[in-house]
Amino acid sequence: MDDQTRCIHYRTALDVIAIRFACCGEYYPCHLCHAETADHPARPWPAGSDDERAVLCGVCGAELTVGAYLAVDSCLACRAPFNPGCKLHRSLYFA
Repeated sequence: MDDQTRCIHYRTALDVIAIRFACCGEYYPCHLCHAETADHPARPWPAGSDDERAVLCGVCGAELTVGAYLAVDSCLACRAPFNPGCKLHRSLYFA
């Protein structure tokens, strides 16, 4: 992982978030990194977890809540844009 949370799987200029996984409370840059390094299966945040701080902006270090992250396309603190393709994987992280 680089200093803006990019990994070997997702490393474009827009891949600047890490997700705190509900199963272990640890931040990972992506679901593939979790699958390769964690000793347990991933579990998405359950419905109703909107107030959980679970998304880390790799640009400024701000932690966003699940609800805030799902409602925006860029960091609320620094306005760094997020990869719009991440929306295709939301079900892996959030129920």
